[in-house]
This record gives sequence, structure tokens and C-alpha cells, in this order.
Amino acid sequence: MRFPGHDPHHREDIVIGPLDLPSRVDEALAVQAVAFGLGADEIAVRRQIVLRHMTYPGARALGATTPDGRLVGFVYGMPNDRTHWWSTIVEPYLRAQGLDDWLDNSFVITELHVHPRYQNRGIGRVLITAITDTADEPRSILSAIDTDSPARGLYHSLGYVDLARQVLFPSAPKPYAVMGAPSRSAAAVNRFPPSGTARLTSLPSPSPLSASHERGDPHPAGVRERWRTHRSSACPS
Repeated sequence: MRFPGHDPHHREDIVIGPLDLPSRVDEALAVQAVAFGLGADEIAVRRQIVLRHMTYPGARALGATTPDGRLVGFVYGMPNDRTHWWSTIVEPYLRAQGLDDWLDNSFVITELHVHPRYQNRGIGRVLITAITDTADEPRSILSAIDTDSPARGLYHSLGYVDLARQVLFPSAPKPYAVMGAPSRSAAAVNRFPPSGTARLTSLPSPSPLSASHERGDPHPAGVRERWRTHRSSACPS
């Protein structure tokens, strides 16, 4: 898929494909730092979290890269496990709604971030659909700040529904909503071709997306939502 640059006379292809996140963790966190306005201390903590998450069974990552190999967006997630910190926090809220079965056989979107310079081009939408379309689990879950926002609007447009609202995470200043969606059909428009990579060309431009999860961060594996202009995020760690 081709995503136009800011200059209408200059276009560059952004390729979505598998990402070796442990080896490119610093590049990925540099994108997250800009997208979220994170400081060096917080990035250092998140680095350890990301590296630990990627050792979990089934953890996978996808990246969005420019023709010269620059990473401008990424997403990662894993099959959910009720013993993970995020699950232990959201489980009582889901159980109260009779929906805690969503914690089983679901793929968790842990982090999703797009560099602000590359937002509003559909990259976030492709990243999240590409990783969920290729998951073995029949559904996916995430958490996002419980407010009307471009991020929540994007999730709703992708079929995510609210499973629990006003979810409080330790140290998080705002409540979160837990959202879930069934997997899309094999005919999903953004499914990877057999090569395992997708070149993006003409996608409608949705709201940008950024997300995260782990202890102290209210997202499944880590999709936190903070906004600067149109930035979005999905799960505390």
C-alpha cells in the first residue's frame, strides 16, 4: 500500500511486514517516545517490558518501514494468558459483565504506535488488522482510555465492542475501556499476501493509532492511550 508523504509531489511506499522486535527494540521505542512524548526513564522501563513480552509463547510483531528501512510504526501482541498482569486487572470487570471468557482464546494487542509524521495515512489500521488477521485465535482484545477519541472510533470501525468500561489500573490517571472483536474473514482486505508482507497503496486515512500494556500501563500487554494532536493508543502494560 502506498502512503503519501506531506509533500504532494513526493510519495514513498510504506511496507508492512514481520518485525524482529528484540533486535530493533530501540528503533521501535524511539517511535513510541515521539508518539507518546515519553522520557528516557520511561523508555528504559518499557524496553525491559517489550523484551520480556517477546519471550512469551506466540508473541509476534509487525513493522511499518520506509524504502530505506526506517521503522515508522509497529504493533505487537500475543495470545492472552489469564496469569498476565493485565488480565488479572481486567478479569473482575469482565466477570461482572459475564464476559470474562474473552480472556481465553484471544489475541492481545499489546502495543501499537505510528510516528506522528506518518499518521493519518491508514498505517495504524493496516498494522492492527494485519496482526489480528494472521493470529490463530478467533478474536482479539485490547484496552484504550475510556473516552470518545479517534482511537476508539477506529477500533469501533474495525468491529471492536466495549466489553467493560471505567476499568481502573494502578497508577493510571484515567479509566480504560476493554474492547474485543472477532477475527475477520479470510477475505479481509488487509490480509497478508503469501509473501508475508504487504505494500500499502491507497487506504482511506483513519485516525492514527498508538497503544501499549504491562505493569503500571493499563493495556493488555501494554496498550496505553495518550494523545498529542491525533495520537492514539490501546493497552496499558
